Amino acid sequence: MATQKIGYFVGSLATGSINRTLAKALIKLAPADLEFTEIPIKDLPLYSYDYDADFPPAGRALKEAIEASDGILFVSPEYNRSIPGALKNAIDWASRPWGTNSFARKPTGIIGASPGSIGTAVMQSSMRSVLSFLDAPQLNAPEVYIHFKPGVFGDDGEVRDEGTAKFLRHYMEEYSAFVQRVLAANAPGHIGDPEPDPDKLSR
Repeated sequence: MATQKIGYFVGSLATGSINRTLAKALIKLAPADLEFTEIPIKDLPLYSYDYDADFPPAGRALKEAIEASDGILFVSPEYNRSIPGALKNAIDWASRPWGTNSFARKPTGIIGASPGSIGTAVMQSSMRSVLSFLDAPQLNAPEVYIHFKPGVFGDDGEVRDEGTAKFLRHYMEEYSAFVQRVLAANAPGHIGDPEPDPDKLSR
């Protein structure tokens, strides 16, 4: 099976982010056909359309990393019942300039951990609305809202609770299959593509 290149975002800029720990765990538990590269967001200035005529290096690197990825995974906390500002800023950069939306048709997954019991559910709902507008297909099930408990995750991403490890392994297997389905559906000459209308081609 061909290797799929997955770009992933960690929505927190904190050095000790529990979502960075979760990202390490997901990579350890993922199928062997997924290859992961983090897409950094900390050096991006706040987006303004004043940059559209000449993107800074960090903005260009962000778009190139997304476009080079077969799929995108968001691993993020929830800030004030929504998407963290740094992550939303990165999404805004990647969607611009107008007509060059880097997320279009990219298969995506959303997952997050929180010390609270709702485990980023509201952030994920907000993120789904944004990604839908950006024409980015999403893995809708299984949903994963991690209530981060001390002792379950090691700093290196080791998952010490077998039930949690099994659940996250299942999520990554489903995400891998979803990425393959979307890529196959988007492939040129896909069997489901409509035949061209010769009348329209001749106009």
